[in-house]
Amino acid sequence: MENKLRVAAYARVSTEKDDQVNSLTSQKTYFADYIRSQKNMELSKVYFDEGISGTQTRKRDGFNQMIKDAFGGKFNLILTKEVSRFARNTVDTLSYTRKLKEAGVGVIFTIDNIDTRDSDGELRLTIMASLAQEESRKTSERVKWGQQRRMEQGVVFGRDMLGYTVKNGILSINPEEVPIVKAIFHKYTNEGKGTHVIARELLEEGFRPKRISLWSNTVILRVLRNEKYVGDLCQKKTFTPDYLTHKKKYNRGDEEKIYIKDHHEAIIDRDLWNRTQAELKRRSSSTDQKSRHSNRYWCSGKICCGECGSRFVSRTKKLTIGTYKAWRCYRAANHGLLKMDADGKEIGCNNNSINERALLTCMKYCVNLLCQNREQLRREILSRIKDVCGEQETTIDEDKIEQKIESIEEKKRKSFDAMLEGMVTKEDLKKQIKWYDDELFRLKTLLAENEQNNKQYSRQKEQMDVLEKTLDDILLFNEENEMLYREILEKIVVYRESERGCNRLVVWFKSLPFGMCLKIKSTGKGEEYYTEILETGSE
Repeated sequence: MENKLRVAAYARVSTEKDDQVNSLTSQKTYFADYIRSQKNMELSKVYFDEGISGTQTRKRDGFNQMIKDAFGGKFNLILTKEVSRFARNTVDTLSYTRKLKEAGVGVIFTIDNIDTRDSDGELRLTIMASLAQEESRKTSERVKWGQQRRMEQGVVFGRDMLGYTVKNGILSINPEEVPIVKAIFHKYTNEGKGTHVIARELLEEGFRPKRISLWSNTVILRVLRNEKYVGDLCQKKTFTPDYLTHKKKYNRGDEEKIYIKDHHEAIIDRDLWNRTQAELKRRSSSTDQKSRHSNRYWCSGKICCGECGSRFVSRTKKLTIGTYKAWRCYRAANHGLLKMDADGKEIGCNNNSINERALLTCMKYCVNLLCQNREQLRREILSRIKDVCGEQETTIDEDKIEQKIESIEEKKRKSFDAMLEGMVTKEDLKKQIKWYDDELFRLKTLLAENEQNNKQYSRQKEQMDVLEKTLDDILLFNEENEMLYREILEKIVVYRESERGCNRLVVWFKSLPFGMCLKIKSTGKGEEYYTEILETGSE
């Protein structure tokens, strides 16, 4: 008796439940009739995917399982109706059929009348695959054109966001989340708080963000810049340049955006919105200015003259033995020593200049003096950081969830077989499939949320490790740390001493009620420079 070919069939069906049942049923019947008409074939299994694009194979579970089983020798031949059902990407079509042919597995496209085992099979397949890919491109353009028209009509494309829900293309206010949105705008614009502070306060007040576990300055900024909260709608912020990969890109002028003013009910009034946008712009430009000018140095704007009250400014000289960088009273730098001008007003200042290295030496000395109990300080800082970051939420047993998903998917497949065999009615199948789909959605959502939580926890742990290492480096105080000095320094007041090379400094730290007084003596310039601390005390 002649050995029969073990044959698998592949179908890709619509996501619509009625279409899914009808299409899958008709395709199974079609393949069964086709195989019965061939005396040397027997059906091994029908593989299918629900509503997945044919332009890429990465997310097509049924297709990928079929390829795996083919390489495992579970069948000798694959049946599919058309090239477009198999793949709409020419490269994928040719790549997979070649690999299958090398493994001794042929593919028959019944309607297109192509058999990859034939000598001219690949040539004909290449032509049909190219046509399928071109059809996919045209379909993509038609879909984009249709979406564009619907966007112009005000139909919302997107998902729920903080303060709003999206259903059937309509934005509706979520009353429970409105207070959070209003609080963010009020704290930023009316109270003048920063985004990091707002994120911390929301966390402390028990508010949870949407789709993520923690508030951050990025999330706060995204809310403050989202035009939907003032009732406007801007769409096409992202676009898909390649219909084959379906990867989205931010629209930075590549395509025209669609903006509709007063599209839906607003949460924030336009006056507060306009003031918020102006404040965002002001703070952004202010930050840029500071980074370019006043924040170039760790002590910029923090050194005051004890003689005339002016601020100290930086002065740099290039010497043959190196660079000499010092700070000098603004009045002394512009007018020299103290004297009277033509109008009888005092100009200039007699205060001494002070070298940059002397300032750093004083700061290092003061910080070491203040921080005697480093280990206790370290524990307190880390404890505060962990309180803000929070603990990881309880993880679920992913293996059990995966097993449940596999079990439900297997039951779902058997349900179709049961209907074909007349064991259940079409109506009963619809209800059962709906239950299976709802349960699969719930389980897959659990997995996705758990994965997101694990990633968030992993990122937090990495950040904590970096913070601990940075904190340890800072608390060693073995080297001058300008970043630390910038954060903790309130001001330094420089007084004139009559003794050559001497200055008296009072160093004030943030949150301390007293200043540390130091008398220092500096000698040399450039690379050969030394600072000696002669006296210390409090003021």
